[in-house]
Amino acid sequence: MKVLITGTSRGIGKAAAEYFIENGHTVIGIDRLEKSIESSLYTHFVCDIRNTDTLPDIDDVEILVNNAGTQNEDDIDINLKALIAVTEKYAIQPKIKSVLNIGSACAHTGSEFPEYCASKGGVIAYTKNVAYRIAEYGATCNSIDPGGVVTHLNDCVLNDPVLWEKVMNETPLKRWATPREIAEWIYFMTVTNGFCTGQNIIVDGGESINFHFIWKE
Repeated sequence: MKVLITGTSRGIGKAAAEYFIENGHTVIGIDRLEKSIESSLYTHFVCDIRNTDTLPDIDDVEILVNNAGTQNEDDIDINLKALIAVTEKYAIQPKIKSVLNIGSACAHTGSEFPEYCASKGGVIAYTKNVAYRIAEYGATCNSIDPGGVVTHLNDCVLNDPVLWEKVMNETPLKRWATPREIAEWIYFMTVTNGFCTGQNIIVDGGESINFHFIWKE
């Protein structure tokens, strides 16, 4: 299938692009950075998705993965407004099979930076809106909402042993996901799945179900 993924130069987006390529799909990537994937099945566009007038013309996208995002840098403009613009340009058309948005577990808990939480909360609502609209094409739209993932964006936590211990105390599975694990979820929800739609799937190692119950022993 023809797969368009935003934010493919590193992290989750790169892992997802590589996973689709391994499975024989044609992948088109959009990123502010230069390409980091070499494959005959991969085409790369350097573009800031906030600049909607410069988005490349790409016809007949079958799978759209809205992965590009940021933290504490125009969060609402990049994580939400640009995601909407990309989706409206490429996914609202009869050839679309699936849209998958990368949200965040914090959209369900509020436990992050204010504008980041707000941007990802908007993704949840927009996911449901798109799911309803593209259902007429037999297509699905969902979001994967990760907790901690081992990427460059989280180096400040990963490289601080004291902070890392505190984070692990809040994570029942005592680890974070790898980009490859999230890529597997992305593939499942877009290629394997054909009936689940309008849903927001939390993949966070149990962090959002953690609680502190204190009682007399």
